[in-house]
Amino acid sequence: MDTPATERPRQWQRTTTRRFLKWLVSWRIVRRVLLAIAVGATLIVAFYTEEDLRGQRTWARHRQEMDARGEQLDWRAIVPKPVPDAENFAAIPLVKSWFVRNTSGSRSNTKGDYYQQAYDHVAGAVRYRVLGTRKFLDLVAWSNAFDVVRAGKMTGWQKFGSDKLDLTSRTQAAPAVLDALKTNEADFAELRAASRRPYSRYPIDYNVPCPADILLPHLNHLRGYCRHLQLKACAELTLGRSQEALDDVKLAFAVADSIKGEPFLISYLVRLDCLQITTQPIWEGLAEHAWSDAQLQELGTKLQEYDFIADLKPAFDGEQAWGIGIIDFAKQTGKLAELSDNGGGPGADVLARLMPSGWYYFERVNYCRLLALQVAAAYDTADKRVSPGRLESNEQALDRAFQGRGPIGMILIRHQILSTMLLPALTRVPIRGASAQVATDQAMLACALERYRLASGRFPDTLDALVPQFISQLPHDVITGEPYKYRLTKDGQFVLYSVGWNEKDDGGVPGKTLFDDKQGDWVWQYPPQQEP
Repeated sequence: MDTPATERPRQWQRTTTRRFLKWLVSWRIVRRVLLAIAVGATLIVAFYTEEDLRGQRTWARHRQEMDARGEQLDWRAIVPKPVPDAENFAAIPLVKSWFVRNTSGSRSNTKGDYYQQAYDHVAGAVRYRVLGTRKFLDLVAWSNAFDVVRAGKMTGWQKFGSDKLDLTSRTQAAPAVLDALKTNEADFAELRAASRRPYSRYPIDYNVPCPADILLPHLNHLRGYCRHLQLKACAELTLGRSQEALDDVKLAFAVADSIKGEPFLISYLVRLDCLQITTQPIWEGLAEHAWSDAQLQELGTKLQEYDFIADLKPAFDGEQAWGIGIIDFAKQTGKLAELSDNGGGPGADVLARLMPSGWYYFERVNYCRLLALQVAAAYDTADKRVSPGRLESNEQALDRAFQGRGPIGMILIRHQILSTMLLPALTRVPIRGASAQVATDQAMLACALERYRLASGRFPDTLDALVPQFISQLPHDVITGEPYKYRLTKDGQFVLYSVGWNEKDDGGVPGKTLFDDKQGDWVWQYPPQQEP
């Protein structure tokens, strides 16, 4: 007899799916799955715990070594202490306006500032020219540019350059240049009054969560005002107003020195720029014999204060503490994408959150080691020396340390993720420090040489003749440690030079640029008198 349809097994009950599901939810399988999950979780916890402990131990050992060397690694600890407003160069309305965002009435805009409107059209035309030696500023070009600015006819494509660098042409153009710079007189007066204060602390917000987000709007302004003062002093010198020019040079020194205590490498570099800019009017006054003995003595005394090689150490220390602060921010927040130049995408932040805490300690160690590798024995603050050869070998060693870093797995294994994001091209920094020191030393020696000429009617046969009446001690070339090269020329002038970055005496022949890092010497000399 046939089985009733209601009692027959359904089709799905006879399938392998049902049998598999029954097997899957059986206690034996569930127990195995739970055991596998527990084992996996235990392994993950053990992995993270071991990596955290390993990273902490590695960082503790490395920090102990750095502490023994007296290195400050805490970013907050190197932030400059505040000073009373009455003693603070930066506590003036002009400076405060630079730190105000989105303020159309800020004095930092270019409206009404003839210099800012003309700068790119004159300096921009000259900036990329290949100059191996110093030249006078092209006051005729500046005068022509200011005329167009006054008329409201300046367009983006216009460039001004005359090459009329003789004294007569420059003297004729100087009044128009000085008249145009009157738009900045109120700013200069405010800065001049502030320069008599003993300290300088700009209103920088150091309390942002990530040190990379600290804004430094004052740096471009300070560099810009040094350029203003450079042009103003050079124009005043052509008109015989050397005391006014000296006052502007001294103000430029004060502007540059106002950022000396800041814990930023970029502040050090901007300060170098400001001092390099300020040597131009010193050179022009010397080339035209425009400075008096008293003025030269004052300039020489000021120039003798500068030691940019010693200043390298706090600049690099600040860079190191700043980088560690950024690594700590990434560790606390799990944010990597915003630290990368290309953003890194959302995957970077996911990676940051998945990384064991200990890996950030490895990132700290590698960041410090690689930064130290770039500058190891490259400069000597005691001997006031910089070693081009050592910097080159350091750069090669750094390249080897980064070899194979492309695949993300290699970066993870080496723990160099944040080092690749944060380490700047530090090789150029000692070069710039050396060139600024050479420029300052040469300007100081040139002032002493001019004082000797004023006293005796000619330049000395050797630099040794300057000591001790005109200079207390001769500086040495920061590249070789030897005295600067010096010789008289047939026209009664002189050539003063450093052997330059190639460490080779090229006989006072400059490279393609004033401080060429490939070839030629770093030369201080004057052009022959030009006729209009």
